Parts: sequence; C-alpha cells; structure tokens
Amino acid sequence: MRMLLCSICLFALFLPWVRMTHGAEPTGKLLRHIVLYKFKPEMTTAQVQEVVDAFAALPSKIDLIVSLEKGTNVSQENKSDGLTHSFVVTFRSQADLAKYLDHPAHLDYVKLVRDRREKVVVFDYWTE
Repeated sequence: MRMLLCSICLFALFLPWVRMTHGAEPTGKLLRHIVLYKFKPEMTTAQVQEVVDAFAALPSKIDLIVSLEKGTNVSQENKSDGLTHSFVVTFRSQADLAKYLDHPAHLDYVKLVRDRREKVVVFDYWTE
C-alpha cells in the first residue's frame, strides 16, 4: 500500500514535467502555422493568384482555423531566399492543426499548390 501511495505521489509530481516536455499545449496560447512559398518561375501571375485565393478560402471551409493572414515579401534585406508569399494560420490546439492537415479542403489545396511551388517552408510555434 505504501509503495502504491509513493508511486501515485511521484506520478503527480512528474506529470507537469512530462506534459511540458512532450508537446503539451500551453494554456491560453495560440498555435501559429506559418507557410512560406517560392513559386516556380514559369508560374503566371494568374496561377499564383489562384493559389493565394484557394489558401485564403480555407477558413470558410475549415472551422478549426481561428484566423488566417497572407501577404507578399516586402523585406529589403535580401534574406528571403526567393520566398515570395507568406500565410499565417492560427489554431487553438495541436489537435486542431492535425485535423486541419488531414481535412479534405486542405488536401485539395495541397493538390493545387504542390506542382506550382519550387520551395516551401513551414514553421509552427506557440504564441507568447
């Protein structure tokens, strides 16, 4: 009995650490999913705009998205490595992001963009 009680106490003490070190979601924070594109040089302005419009339409199709921002690179530092378009998608949880990634509307979007991009960078982080 004493061993069981000690085990329960140790579990209770280490549970917050286990959650913190294994991707637990911070309370009250939002998850940002950043997507950066460099399009293939042969893509027309209309083809790029079709991708932008399709990405911008995702919040109307996927209610897990808290917000979506989009824009083109205006940096004067010349450190963008050719990346021209940015999308920032906000979620409430890692689970919502995972569901978004498997959502049919997102998968349809990926089919549209995959052959038009030369490079993609994805970066996720919790807001502070």
